[in-house]
Amino acid sequence: MNAHSISRLLALTLLIVTGCDSATEEPPAAQQPSSGTLPTVTESSNSIGMDFKHLPGGTFQMGEVSENHKVTLSQSFQMGVYEVTQAQYEQVMGNNPSHFKGGNNPVEQVSWDDAVEFCQKLSALPEEKAAGRVYRLPTEAEWEYACRAGTTTAYSFGDDETQLSDYAWYDENSGDTPHAVGGKKANAWGLYDIHGNVWEWCSDWYDGDYYKSSPVSDPQGPSEGSSRVPRGGSWPYSARFCRSAYRDFNSPDYRNLDLGFRLVLSPSVAGGE
Repeated sequence: MNAHSISRLLALTLLIVTGCDSATEEPPAAQQPSSGTLPTVTESSNSIGMDFKHLPGGTFQMGEVSENHKVTLSQSFQMGVYEVTQAQYEQVMGNNPSHFKGGNNPVEQVSWDDAVEFCQKLSALPEEKAAGRVYRLPTEAEWEYACRAGTTTAYSFGDDETQLSDYAWYDENSGDTPHAVGGKKANAWGLYDIHGNVWEWCSDWYDGDYYKSSPVSDPQGPSEGSSRVPRGGSWPYSARFCRSAYRDFNSPDYRNLDLGFRLVLSPSVAGGE
């Protein structure tokens, strides 16, 4: 467990000890996504009501601007519009491990291993299997590309940290709890809670130096490691952890009250529709 994880665990333990109300609110009416300058994305849904945005492939600036690392995603892919909810998780897995109960809240207290198992079980559902749909966690490159939505700024909406409350639940506005998905503005490609609410597991092993010398086309992360990567920041964390380029790391079996995930419909299955 790294220093961030220890700090996070202590902070969340304090919240439980002092007491806080569970978030059970229903998601508000969908807000219109911000306007974007890159190709229009299209949307699709699956058999359990999960929505996906079909994102075009492309080349983008990965990491902080000072790192000047260009990455190309050669294929289009479909990214979940929302973080996986508790209701969706329970429908597939038969249980809800979350502390802050609420069907439309993001599922939390899920490990990387749990998230991968969810992908496998969702892919095996009869309707999903018949449709040829296969689900997985996004690579770090896919996650950051989707988060940035064509930007090179600190956040998907720009560099002005004071605007973050319009797009994210984080320590200054969360009220010490996660919230129902879709309650803030989407980024330019229509993805909600891509900053804040809960951390989102990616498929990659963690290596602090990997993206200094990684393949420039479709990087998959290191071939081995001891920690996996979550992205996006979360409700008890400050704004700087919600930056598009910020990377964290935890062991694959680690669970916490602010740790969830978002899905990708695999490019090879999506077929470039």
